[in-house]
Amino acid sequence: MNMLEVDGLGHTYKGKDGSHTAIDGLDFTVGAGELVCVVGPSGCGKSTLLRTIAGLIRPSRGTVSLHGTKVDGVPRDLAVVFQDYSRSLFPWLSVTRNVEFPLRSLSRTEREARAVEALAAVGLAAAGKKYPWQLSGGMQQRVAIARALAYRPSLLLMDEPFASVDAQTRFELEDLLLRIRREQDTTVLLVTHDIDESVYLGDRVLVLSKSPATVVAHLDVPLGPVRDQIGTRASEDFVELRAKVAGLLQGGPVSVR
Repeated sequence: MNMLEVDGLGHTYKGKDGSHTAIDGLDFTVGAGELVCVVGPSGCGKSTLLRTIAGLIRPSRGTVSLHGTKVDGVPRDLAVVFQDYSRSLFPWLSVTRNVEFPLRSLSRTEREARAVEALAAVGLAAAGKKYPWQLSGGMQQRVAIARALAYRPSLLLMDEPFASVDAQTRFELEDLLLRIRREQDTTVLLVTHDIDESVYLGDRVLVLSKSPATVVAHLDVPLGPVRDQIGTRASEDFVELRAKVAGLLQGGPVSVR
């Protein structure tokens, strides 16, 4: 069953100096429980795609459907994790209150229970009373992920969520996402410019062209549900897929499936 359907999606920004088409004619689906990575050259329109799916931008053409219903505005059962965790968290609120923030329609008891559960899921059970500025960058991004999980979205969108942390923290956060996905069967669409990350995390990789972005290829990733940073990245399947994605990004053959 498809959770997300993108059909003929395109968006053109218009300004005083003319217009710029960021994405054009995008077609793809994301099945329930899938983790799909979108990779493309810098500036190709990946963030525009994600913001359009999230209902933050109205597309110039085409449609986005969630659960078979056309998206018109921000869907209630969708959450987004952005790259810049420092701007997405409220520094004057405790970690727990940050996680509870999107749950204001729930009772206080339910908000607290969800926050405790989500913080435990990301390994921050003891950090609830601290403030974001007291945490490392990696821990702050864990808080942002916990806030999204506490909302219990049917679809989690992630916009280059690990790009602003160091390499070791990035590996830890990637493995955290894989663990959460296995445990909670979360549906994830993750945008990244990192080829290795797209192959390591994804059940499928969607490769985009230069702007205006179109889908160059859909690649299945047969690496299994359990992966590790050393063994998986050294495997023949990983190396082969990484080479395919790199070739496609450099304008190689488009017939790879």
